[in-house]
Amino acid sequence: MEIVHDGTVTESSLPGGLVNHVVRVGSTVRRPASARTGFIGHLLKTFEASGWTGAPRYRGIDESGREVLTYLEGHVAWEPRQPSAVYSDESLVRVAQLVREFHDVTAGTELAGSHEVVCHNDLSPKNTVYRPVGGALRPVAFVDWDLAAPGERIHDVAHVCWQFLGLGPGIADTSGTARRLRLIADSYGLVGRGDLVSVILWWQDRCRRGIEAAADSGNPAMVRLRDAGAVTEVREAYRWVADHQVDLERALR
Repeated sequence: MEIVHDGTVTESSLPGGLVNHVVRVGSTVRRPASARTGFIGHLLKTFEASGWTGAPRYRGIDESGREVLTYLEGHVAWEPRQPSAVYSDESLVRVAQLVREFHDVTAGTELAGSHEVVCHNDLSPKNTVYRPVGGALRPVAFVDWDLAAPGERIHDVAHVCWQFLGLGPGIADTSGTARRLRLIADSYGLVGRGDLVSVILWWQDRCRRGIEAAADSGNPAMVRLRDAGAVTEVREAYRWVADHQVDLERALR
C-alpha cells in the first residue's frame, strides 16, 4: 500500500507488520517510536561508529514521532517459501559470523552493562537481509532491533538455531539438522555449548508464555499472533526439541 502526503512524499508499507506498522519513505524506514527507542538508537549508532554494516543506521525521529532508519536494499526472507540459498550451509555459516561480529562490537560496552553482549533477541530469516554474493543469496544484515537488550552470547545463538533451522515437527532429517546445529555453533565459535539445546527450549517456552500473557491482557499485536496460530506452532516446536534433545546435544559434543 502507498500513501502520498501533499503529492510529494510516498510511504510504502513494508512486509510483515503483525507487531508494528513499518513503512518505507525514499531511502529510509519509519517505524513507531517506543520507550526503547533511546537504547536502540544508541546501539545502532555504536554499530555505525564501529564500521559494522550489518544493521540499519539510526537517523533520529521524524515530524510524526517515528524512528527514522536507513533502508537496506536486498531480499528479506519473511515469506515461508524461500530460495534454497537462504537455508544453505553457507548462509548459516555467514549468519553465525554476523552474530559473532555484532556481539563482539557490544562486548564490554555500557550498552551490555553487566552482561556479555547486547543480543538482538529476534534473529530469524524474516529479520535478515540477503543479497547476491558470489552468485548466490547470502545474509548481509539484520533488521528489527526492537527487542535488543543486554544478554548472553548463547541466547542469540540458540535463537538462530531455532529459527534458521526451523526446529519443529516439520523436520524429517534429524541427523542432518543436528549437524547443522553444530555448524552454527562452530561458525560462531561458541564456547560452553553444552547448554545450547536447553536455551533453545527456554526461548520457546518464554516465547509461548509471552504471547499468551500479552494476548490475554489485550495486547492487539499479540492477539493477532495468537490468532495466527503462533502459540500452537511454538508449543509443537518445543515438544519436538524436547523429544530430540539427546540427539541434538550429542551432535554438539
